[in-house]
Amino acid sequence: QVQLVQSGGGLVQAGESLRLSCAASGRTFSSYAMGWFRQAPGKERDFVAGVSRSAAYTYYSDSVKGRFTISRDNAKSTAYLQMNSLKPEDTAVYYCAASNRNSDMIYTRASNYNYWGQGTQVTVSS
Repeated sequence: QVQLVQSGGGLVQAGESLRLSCAASGRTFSSYAMGWFRQAPGKERDFVAGVSRSAAYTYYSDSVKGRFTISRDNAKSTAYLQMNSLKPEDTAVYYCAASNRNSDMIYTRASNYNYWGQGTQVTVSS
């Protein structure tokens, strides 16, 4: 089992940047694919970005491609989401998630993830 604790987030203006962190404890962090999702009020939880266990592969939703960067530091058991050129439509609660599926892949469906962080609010004002 793994526990995920998120940090970062907050209120920024459009065009600014934020970095979210997701620190894992418990079992070996490098055994998990990691993903970031977000959920705006009244909407479903959507995939934002994912990174494979080895960090060899990353994948982004079309809405954030070119602006967000997902990364991981297995030595520090932490995943990151660097968010640049933020837009008001990026406003949401952001969640990190870990998947223990046994392959070096990226997973875009929330149902593929076993563990979730507590969520952190990101608000972008225009």
